[in-house]
Amino acid sequence: MSERQKSGKSAEAFRTISEVSRYLDVPQHVLRFWESKFSQVSPLKRGGGRRYYRLEDIQLLERIRDLLYVDGFTIKGVKRLIRERGVKALLSNADNGAEVFNDSQRRAIMIAISELTEIRKLLDPPAA
Repeated sequence: MSERQKSGKSAEAFRTISEVSRYLDVPQHVLRFWESKFSQVSPLKRGGGRRYYRLEDIQLLERIRDLLYVDGFTIKGVKRLIRERGVKALLSNADNGAEVFNDSQRRAIMIAISELTEIRKLLDPPAA
């Protein structure tokens, strides 16, 4: 099913925050928060403060969501990626299926996280 059939709008049409929220499966307040943290996300604002997102904004928000929720980056880490690589490179990596880390790097990171979690359990005093 095409984008036009799903929403009744062309792919180039502006989207409201509620439409973007549903599409990305992210609450509206999270989108507003990301907007405050990432200056590259700049929806048009009309009367009454209504936000209208362009396709480029939605693509960037989708990439930010994936970096935060799938790849485990922090906001600071995503900001660093954008600063170092630029928005276009970040989006082209997503379009090409290229990941920030390859499989062996991802495995090494997951092992390190697991080991650190176990160490933290050893160091944390038991709850009384």
